[in-house]
Amino acid sequence: MSTLVFLTVIGAALLHASWNALIKGGNDKRLSMGALVLGHLPIAIIAIAFVPVPEAASWPYIIAGIALHMGYQLFLLQSYKIGDLTQVYPIARGSAPLIVTVVSVVFLGIALTTMQLAAVALIGLGILSLGLVRRADGAQNRKAAILALGTGCFIASYSLVDGLGARLAGTSLGYYSYLSIGNGLCMFVYLYATGPSVFKGMLTKGRAAFVIGGSASFLAYAMVTWAFTQAPIALVTALREVSIVFALLIGVVFLKERLNVAKIFSTILTLVGVILLRISKT
Repeated sequence: MSTLVFLTVIGAALLHASWNALIKGGNDKRLSMGALVLGHLPIAIIAIAFVPVPEAASWPYIIAGIALHMGYQLFLLQSYKIGDLTQVYPIARGSAPLIVTVVSVVFLGIALTTMQLAAVALIGLGILSLGLVRRADGAQNRKAAILALGTGCFIASYSLVDGLGARLAGTSLGYYSYLSIGNGLCMFVYLYATGPSVFKGMLTKGRAAFVIGGSASFLAYAMVTWAFTQAPIALVTALREVSIVFALLIGVVFLKERLNVAKIFSTILTLVGVILLRISKT
């Protein structure tokens, strides 16, 4: 993995943790999530004016990606209703690299070195330790952990689909821009069907999520989609989970969430995994 790809994915991880904190920190998480996804539309519409139309072979992947991203957003939204950012976010994001790596190696025939596999495994071990995280009242939040794991399955699925699709598209930005437009339209229909009054709040309470969160989210995944075309999907998916570290810091410092040994242990293992990925050779 080149230095440029490495730094691009690290930057995407910081942006990703930031918009997740924005969703978690808002009082109306449905409003925040809807505003964020719809916030992709202005950038995506502008982008398609300057990039080629994706190749025909990539359109089935775009359609599948739209469905998977929508499932991910709905699962994440439900997870954040009952769990802490510092529990939900690491489990959702950290389980994905393990799934992607297994599928890549076993079913797609991707060859990874021992060091690369060890790096992904370390990230996974750090995530598994968070299964014992307790809420502030001392009770285990198993339901939040299960929902977060389901979210991780969606992340793994759309990562594989988007990685393969972006390579076929011939334009990673074009691929993600068209996907974002489709995703935004699906979110619009969902919000309208479940409570159209939410649109009024986007002009006031949801403005930050629409403008700042939407821009950060679009840019973050556009960067990752490009990285998918430059390096193995499993390694890119694992590397972006340094966002776990950023999410932990944001959750503790700004959202006043509890810091405990399990979270610190997970962070250390994640950083070790990131270091191994950086020094490994593809």
